[in-house]
Amino acid sequence: MSLEAELEQGIAGLDLTLPPQTQARLLEYLALLQKWNRVYNLTAVRELSKMVSHHLLDCLAVAPHVTASAILDVGSGAGLPGIPLALALPHAHVTLLESSHKKAAFLQQAKFELKLDNTTVVCERVETWRPGRAFELVISRAFSDLAEFVTLAGRHAAPGGRLAAMKGVYPHGETAQLPSGWRLQKAIALSVPGLHAQRHLLMLERE
Repeated sequence: MSLEAELEQGIAGLDLTLPPQTQARLLEYLALLQKWNRVYNLTAVRELSKMVSHHLLDCLAVAPHVTASAILDVGSGAGLPGIPLALALPHAHVTLLESSHKKAAFLQQAKFELKLDNTTVVCERVETWRPGRAFELVISRAFSDLAEFVTLAGRHAAPGGRLAAMKGVYPHGETAQLPSGWRLQKAIALSVPGLHAQRHLLMLERE
């Protein structure tokens, strides 16, 4: 199966509707990621076919649950989930926060080459960054455990805003140790086409 067909089939499996030009840009992003990965070691996944399920579809699975117009992707790394979300949700503005200079350089290049006008790249540590604004949704993928995520990134969530943590197996121990002032609003079990592993999206809110 071609990459185009694999992505198209996966998007349909997620009950998402993305225009052909968006799907083409998602694959352009993967090609760019694979190219930079040879030097910068951005991801352990090296095959493009595997990147479709493990990166693109894994991140796009959360898109139906995102309604925010101002999103902060904490510890963005290679742009996951921020870049797929920026492409799938053109109405939203996505800030990609990454402390590694080489990864931030890749994010800047991706922003330029993919013409991602609805993204901003920031090379700062989450605990010391002072953006002068807050975000409706602060999201992370494999950034840290929930307690550390809340402690480091919670202050970047606007009043009424939420934190969203992308997880694999449901982290029972972590949800029981949330810092005071925060609670689990809901946990969403995700089914990712082509990915035979558990995935959960945990939405946290202030008490």
